Amino acid sequence: MKKIFSVEEYIEEHQYFREALTILRDIINTTEVEETIKWSAPIYTVNGKNVLGLGAFKKHFGIWFFNGVFLKDEHNLLVNAQENKTKALRQMRFESIKDINKNIVLLYVKEAIENQKLGKEIKPDRKKKKTIIPDELETVLDSKNELKLAFNNLSPYKQREYCEYIGTAKRAATKQTRLEKITPMILKGMGLHDKYKNC
Repeated sequence: MKKIFSVEEYIEEHQYFREALTILRDIINTTEVEETIKWSAPIYTVNGKNVLGLGAFKKHFGIWFFNGVFLKDEHNLLVNAQENKTKALRQMRFESIKDINKNIVLLYVKEAIENQKLGKEIKPDRKKKKTIIPDELETVLDSKNELKLAFNNLSPYKQREYCEYIGTAKRAATKQTRLEKITPMILKGMGLHDKYKNC
């Protein structure tokens, strides 16, 4: 997917829903939000905090409410995209331009803005997860000082990625192959999936 630099580009990229996205954008822009592009999608903020975003997919389009869990949802329009995974985010989905009720959309947008101003948001869980280093990785780290130092310099998240990668291999041979693959990556200070993160 190409990098998007403006809301106009995003709407052009989703031609099938162009008119519908323009209508939603116009409704949102009647409020005090600031329009920006993040993650190659239109995002609307208040005081630098993400409030909502526009999204278009194969069969539907809609508005993401970053803290939509706090919306009253009197019209029963919001869905949780990933039940039991997504805590705060809620989606208002549409399949056709005919589904858009401008007044109701505006009510939800205004309520989301108000909630943000009141500080209603779910803070990410900052509890530190303990990293359990698999025996095979521990043995290699203990035998190579430079590797151990490089591993200890990685962020806890990157350390966990490597530990899970080795720990989830079922066969000893697979674990060995994976250890050989990750050793140069750890020495370079890379995370397991770094090469995919800027695609």
